[in-house]
Amino acid sequence: MKNKKGQALIEFVIILPVLLFVIFLSLDFGTITFDKNRINDIMNDVIKMYNDNKSTNEIESFVKNNINGSNITIKLDGEYIKVNINKRHNFYTPGLSKIMGENYNIEVERMVYNEIK
Repeated sequence: MKNKKGQALIEFVIILPVLLFVIFLSLDFGTITFDKNRINDIMNDVIKMYNDNKSTNEIESFVKNNINGSNITIKLDGEYIKVNINKRHNFYTPGLSKIMGENYNIEVERMVYNEIK
């Protein structure tokens, strides 16, 4: 009978990189999903703040305090307000930035009827 421990070690070494890649991949996509949901929640607060006649400076500081590294743009588009919040995502998985793009942004955009005229 041959040495089974050596065979198991070789199989483990072959499977380990695939296992680590899947773990880091799930961590990345979980983080992206979490950040997107968080930005959606902040977007609801931004729309409420805008309807309560808060200044754009107050809204921008609120977003920057709650989401690190985020950018917000508020544009008046006729009867509508276009609000866009985006945040750059840094990948944990080696090589995933090559597939998804170096500057992958998590972006949430809403168009809301402008009640304030």
